[in-house]
Amino acid sequence: MAANNLSGKAALLIGATTGIGRATARAFAAAGANVAFAGLGPEEGRSLEAQLKDEFSVDALFMEVDVRRDAEVREFTRQAVQRFGRIHAAVNNAGTEGRFAPLHETTAEDFERLIGVNLRGVWLGMREQIPHMLSHGGGAIVNTASMAGINGIANVALYTASKHAVVGLTKAAALELAKSNVRVNAVAPGPVDTGLLHRMVAGHIDIATIAAGVPMGRVSQPEEIASAILWLCTDAASYVTGHTLAIDGGSTVA
Repeated sequence: MAANNLSGKAALLIGATTGIGRATARAFAAAGANVAFAGLGPEEGRSLEAQLKDEFSVDALFMEVDVRRDAEVREFTRQAVQRFGRIHAAVNNAGTEGRFAPLHETTAEDFERLIGVNLRGVWLGMREQIPHMLSHGGGAIVNTASMAGINGIANVALYTASKHAVVGLTKAAALELAKSNVRVNAVAPGPVDTGLLHRMVAGHIDIATIAAGVPMGRVSQPEEIASAILWLCTDAASYVTGHTLAIDGGSTVA
């Protein structure tokens, strides 16, 4: 069986109604996996649920979830396990951009929102996913960080801090689970053509200027990030854990 053939397996994705998450849900379905996914936006979620079933002939389950809420993350995981029996791969992708402003102009509300979604959401997801995988023989988890989790980026200090924390959480969990057949990795996208990027820089920097600053001269598409996430969840990456994969057109090495 090809390493990227996930027929008969199931993936759980948190933060998958738009952008990278939506593309990742489609990538898993295209590889034959049944997909349980959560996010905000019931219209987007129901639309994607129908698409996955119709286009790829897999089963799909959508639930609207606020990743900051313990009970909602737990219930989503419970429903996914009830539906599919076993979760082989999990992706913690929910994220928010926050305000574009220098650190000293950010507020307590900014902090709570950024850390709540970008870090607490990943922690809550992993806290539910890990026990399930430990009791079912293993699995793979991928967390979405950012090139801002590798380098510092001015005017998005709280976003940068939250993504550095995701990288640290990933490394620590990978070490804890290394002998348990549960692999934990992260991806660190550079600029991606998503609503998050456009909202983050609106009124401050245009996308053409951002693209010009990337060594490869362009921003990426969500599907390019999704393909890397999928790979990290397959047997092709069976000896990879604790790694943060930069997918940034060379930005972090420039």
